[in-house]
Amino acid sequence: MPALHIEDLPEKEKLKMEVEQLRKEVKLQRQQLLLKKGFGGAWELPADVGKSQEVSKCSEEIKNYIEERSGEDPLVKGIPEDKNPFKEKGSCIIS
Repeated sequence: MPALHIEDLPEKEKLKMEVEQLRKEVKLQRQQLLLKKGFGGAWELPADVGKSQEVSKCSEEIKNYIEERSGEDPLVKGIPEDKNPFKEKGSCIIS
């Protein structure tokens, strides 16, 4: 099946696809969660005080999944020097 390029479709087809997507999204189960602005302006889930907003139910599960694995994430905790494959082998001295 060839790739579908949205920009090549007529406007009527684009609108049909958008309506179809919105119909799918409206059926998603959502739950009420409390959100608050955290450090750096990011929204935190769940919170005691804050702005009430409906989000898809899986958002809290995604947040928990990320937090549980953050200790293993090299982008969060870094790579030990002895296991870093990109560590510089030597240094350059200009005199």
